[in-house]
Amino acid sequence: MQENSDETEEGRRPSSALRAPFPRERGEREDIAIIGGGIIGICAATYLTEAGRNVTIFDRTGICEETSSGNAAAFAFTDVLPLAHKGMMRQLPTWLADPLGPLTIPPAYLPKLLPWLIRFWRAGRGDRYETSLAAQAAMMRLAEAEWMGLLDRSGTRPMLREDGSLELYESEAEFRASLSGWAARERYGIGFNHVEGAEMAALQPGLSPRFIKATFVPGWKTVADPKLLGKAVWAHAERLGARFEHARVARIAAGADGATIVLADGSTRKANQLVIAAGAWSHLLARDLGERIPLETERGYNTTLPKAAFDVRRQLIFSGHGFVITPLETGLRVGGAVELGGIERPPNFARSKAMLEKARRFLPGLDPSGGREWMGYRPSLPDSLPVIGRARAPNTFYAFGHGHLGLTQAAATGRLIRDLVLGQAPPVGLAPFSPQRF
Repeated sequence: MQENSDETEEGRRPSSALRAPFPRERGEREDIAIIGGGIIGICAATYLTEAGRNVTIFDRTGICEETSSGNAAAFAFTDVLPLAHKGMMRQLPTWLADPLGPLTIPPAYLPKLLPWLIRFWRAGRGDRYETSLAAQAAMMRLAEAEWMGLLDRSGTRPMLREDGSLELYESEAEFRASLSGWAARERYGIGFNHVEGAEMAALQPGLSPRFIKATFVPGWKTVADPKLLGKAVWAHAERLGARFEHARVARIAAGADGATIVLADGSTRKANQLVIAAGAWSHLLARDLGERIPLETERGYNTTLPKAAFDVRRQLIFSGHGFVITPLETGLRVGGAVELGGIERPPNFARSKAMLEKARRFLPGLDPSGGREWMGYRPSLPDSLPVIGRARAPNTFYAFGHGHLGLTQAAATGRLIRDLVLGQAPPVGLAPFSPQRF
């Protein structure tokens, strides 16, 4: 949508709302403060600034410099299955037996993680699973609509790639095990095609013959580079008046007269309203407000190779091994997997090396040299749904816990936070995402 559009349908705003807020003096009380400069905080800031509000983001490193910079670049709008689905639960014992497999838990961290794991197991049962599935499907429909509008308003639509994805199977048993998940997706109108032989080879030439079947999802999308996209969306928000302050937040407080942010240097900032979008660190800030939210960290790893490493046509998904390969504008990214190990342990880059070695076997001829290793912290809740809603403390809102779907759901979250802050009715029910559901 162009900025001079007069459209006022749901999810869009008239041109009068797309204006720069009034300028502020340094040290003045903030209107809205957002803690977290990742893609969720960026999108929340963008939507609020488009609505004419004064917004400042606080982040310890920069805009889109941490977890949001190195993800797999997917707009996974068709990925509606909660992680705690039955298929995954069956695979857990096998995966956990492999310290470099798709999912691992450092033994020393297991006692701390156990309460989260119990919640995770319960989330995969019966009605809870169906509730999460329906909520995720509704969130994904909103996410796709909101991202398409935001890409247009921010001038970033050329960064979108609509090549679909290819999920690959090494055996008939693995393929059959996937069918219940595809049936669940089909109930929500998600299109896909099971392929094999020449049809599979045409979608991705050069695959190892170990893969006998695949599922092509035409609605799957990716972006040219997630870090570049985040910075470009932020540039749009900045043009409208959003501000950034490079600062580490030590603690927060909130009351009827607004919120107080205490920075690591001892200085304070006051804000009328506060949004916590600090990813894997968000639950620590929520504790300052007296709320305990069971957030854990999926530590994800990847290696980004030079673009010439292999001619990958679209995102390739190796679900049995827990990783993907994504062709980016800036290279070829091989990554994924889950290490439930918190935020304090040092990276274990043997995991990224293990995925790269598998990629070399799966794509014979792949050049594994010249790669950049990376680890990020995905903030995850046991039912696979984010926390989006009001804190118990006044004038404070939460927007975190999106797991491996932060990029995908960022625009939808920005829209929902804007509606909450402005007191408008949200386009989806927020009960499944309530911070108090635990």
